[in-house]
Amino acid sequence: MFTKATNVLLLGAATALLAACGGGGGGSSGTTAPVSTPQSQNGNVSMIVSDASTEDWATIGVKVLSIALVPEGGGGNVTVYTAPATVPTINLVMLDQLGELIGNASVPVGTYTSAVLTISGNPGDVSLAVASDPEAGFTGTPGALIPSAQIQIQHTQGTAPNLTVPVSVKFVSPLVVSATANNQLDLEFDLGHPAFIVQHVPAATGTTIWAVNFDGPVHHHPRPDIDRLVLRHLYGDVTAIASDNSSITIIKEFPTEPAVSPETAIASTQSLQILADSTNGTIFYDVDAKTSSVIKDFSSESSVVGKYVRVAARYQQDGTLVATRIWASATFNSVWVSPEGHVVHVNPNTDVIAVDSESGRPVDLTVNANTQFFFRQPQNGLADATPIATGTGFLTSHDLVRGFKIHASVVDPLASPLVAQTIDIETARYDGTISAPGSTSFTYSRVFRTASDDYTYVLDYISGATANGDDPSGKAITGYKWWNFAYPTVLDDGTNAIGDFVTATNGTSVNFGGTLGAVPVYGVSYTVWNDPANPDGWAAAASALMPSTLPLSQVATVLGSNDQFTITAAGGTTAVTVAVNATSGSATLVYQVDRTNGVVTVSSIDITTQAGLTTLTNGLAAGTPVKVYGIPAVAGNLRAYVLIYYTGDAPAQ
Repeated sequence: MFTKATNVLLLGAATALLAACGGGGGGSSGTTAPVSTPQSQNGNVSMIVSDASTEDWATIGVKVLSIALVPEGGGGNVTVYTAPATVPTINLVMLDQLGELIGNASVPVGTYTSAVLTISGNPGDVSLAVASDPEAGFTGTPGALIPSAQIQIQHTQGTAPNLTVPVSVKFVSPLVVSATANNQLDLEFDLGHPAFIVQHVPAATGTTIWAVNFDGPVHHHPRPDIDRLVLRHLYGDVTAIASDNSSITIIKEFPTEPAVSPETAIASTQSLQILADSTNGTIFYDVDAKTSSVIKDFSSESSVVGKYVRVAARYQQDGTLVATRIWASATFNSVWVSPEGHVVHVNPNTDVIAVDSESGRPVDLTVNANTQFFFRQPQNGLADATPIATGTGFLTSHDLVRGFKIHASVVDPLASPLVAQTIDIETARYDGTISAPGSTSFTYSRVFRTASDDYTYVLDYISGATANGDDPSGKAITGYKWWNFAYPTVLDDGTNAIGDFVTATNGTSVNFGGTLGAVPVYGVSYTVWNDPANPDGWAAAASALMPSTLPLSQVATVLGSNDQFTITAAGGTTAVTVAVNATSGSATLVYQVDRTNGVVTVSSIDITTQAGLTTLTNGLAAGTPVKVYGIPAVAGNLRAYVLIYYTGDAPAQ
């Protein structure tokens, strides 16, 4: 049977977002001449790392050592982020449509055309923990930590213990940093990219190897609407309150990963200013006293200086951070003990939900009559701070399902079972096989490894009048929008968006026959609460058509001059036609995966060049094992987004 690709980044998540803070304005959309200014003029740049979710992993931990910007027209790279002496591990799985604020920097004004990320590449510097309930067919042991000896980091440089992976990312449009304009830049770690983590299980007896490849899965994705970015909760210790009581200053802290008990903090050198919401109020929780209050400044909270805090914050268009909620305690562990992760089980009969922790072990969380549910909406301060529901009734009717990303706070961190005080829904994601697409709604059918988590959900489109962010050029969008996963910057929005979506998802003619059958159309949708199209419920604001993951297949007929070839798979009776695209800017991403003497090597093949296309043609000999990730086309073929072919030791079926 078919499974979808791991859940993918949408709307510019999976990023290292570099936002030059200041007044209004947006980034340049074309090449700009270098700006000649005195060295003393700088713009403030905030670094944020975020990513998408994957059902198979509880932790994909990476250590970002530095980020540097490459100036247009030459000159030395400008380092905008350097990790602290104890390098924190950033768990990309937790960043499903979220941003992790990792630091601020003062950057010379000017134009920058690319970035270089340096990632630590020593054994053990990339950590992988399997989810507690991964997809059916996933060979990793549920809840297990992959031994570092079975993780091979690709394209490292240097020698141990100082191995690094430099990742160069060209910008779609230049980053223009000025002292007065607000610019942002999005560098995505794409967990949904099939060549990010390549598992090689040998057909013969041998050890499973997990190859981690940063070449391709890290790329630029513009984000014109920073005020819609949902930030992961920030941790820090409070060093000061402003003289006018409007804000606090914190030193950013990172939790130790893998998690320890009690949890300890890794201090950074990054100082952040957090404003109270002077209009709507910030909810302030004293975790030690077990009290809460609504504040519009910090005049009544002078004792917070010296304490640890966890902050749910939102960006303003001017780059400032405003707190929606703050949790404070004298100990770091008390603000950290707050289940965070993807929902893996919902039981409305017992009022218990399970949240996958970073260790791969689910945390049970009881919902009672006082539990408040919030839906993060940073672009709307009042809605961001107002609960959408209270009590156990929210668990019925699939209003909270497996796959939602949440961060909860508990009434008592020492209690057993844990009882939820608040649940922040950070991303409300429905996905699965698409059916019955129509002018007002469509249906998702989702099948999980654990059958009790399965759901069928009819999802309405948002109202055509609902504000829905900006397109890559900065133009405001209203109503539903969608795109093909392979082309995230090419949005389909406006009056024809729904009709185009119906055409693209209304059935498929790609069919293996036999027990495999037709290749279904998959999608993932991010939803909003209480839209006029569905008051007191969820409605789809944006969707992406996802690549279907076909089973391991074999080349039946070789790549022809029409850029097509056919494949067969065990359990099927009919060959399926696969179309590749060699056009620059929209080309199929091709990787050769070779396993020789226990070493797995992932090599990118650029088929936009004649040499690369020749390499692919020669590589796709009849009988060659291949993995194809693509979207069924109306023409009856599968449009390949990613194509992997194997050489050396053959992979297991």
